[in-house]
Amino acid sequence: MIEKLRAENPIVHCITNHVVSNFQANGLLAIGASPIMGEAPEEAVELASLSGAVSLNIGTLNAGTLESMLIAGKTANQLGRPVVLDPVGVGATAFRAAAAEKILREVNIAVLRCNAGELAAICGTEWRGKGVDAGSGEADVKQLAVEAANKLGLVVAVTGPIDFVTDGNDLVEIPFGHPLMSAITGSGCLLSAMVAAFLAISPENVLNAVAEALRFYGQAGERAGQSASEPGSFQIEFLNQLSKQSTGHSEHIPGKELQQK
Repeated sequence: MIEKLRAENPIVHCITNHVVSNFQANGLLAIGASPIMGEAPEEAVELASLSGAVSLNIGTLNAGTLESMLIAGKTANQLGRPVVLDPVGVGATAFRAAAAEKILREVNIAVLRCNAGELAAICGTEWRGKGVDAGSGEADVKQLAVEAANKLGLVVAVTGPIDFVTDGNDLVEIPFGHPLMSAITGSGCLLSAMVAAFLAISPENVLNAVAEALRFYGQAGERAGQSASEPGSFQIEFLNQLSKQSTGHSEHIPGKELQQK
């Protein structure tokens, strides 16, 4: 799939948060995709029309970006292009919660890419949130993901020590990753955009494309962690590993495989 992605060089329209836009764009470039970072409502139709997929991220949301997300999402729907929603910190404020609910109601979202705390907030499950971080809670994240996928009619990709990807019927567990991935800003945001890139070249099999994106991403994180021990150097090495892995210059990490359940 990554060979196909590099060959097709899909454009991904990202309406994202200001904290991570540079990292997100560089990460997409590293794997062979072409990012367009545009948030003005006046150009949302044109940018979404140019793109193979749209990635929506509510991390630094305002009324204007919400309008753009709705326009871009609906345009993508009309053209049959997949849309990914990253509900960053959705449980932190009423504005974010209402915006996420509106997007999910008015746009046909293909994939909800989130952490456990964000998933719990969308599902109305009790959880001890911590800003935009996952926080902690007692809910069964795997079961919550299955229930959300069935209720919302989309694929849920929830990341953590083990990632879960489900369409409500099939469930894929992905055990790859590195602790330093949670120590840098934007690792989850970049992942959401990368999911959109994988969907752009394989829209007919959403579950498989999302699982492949998370596997690819987690393995790159593991490789980066083998040669970088601090967040600053890890972020740079992570981008390097995304590029190396996408061009076949990384070695296989033995001992871990996808589990289909």
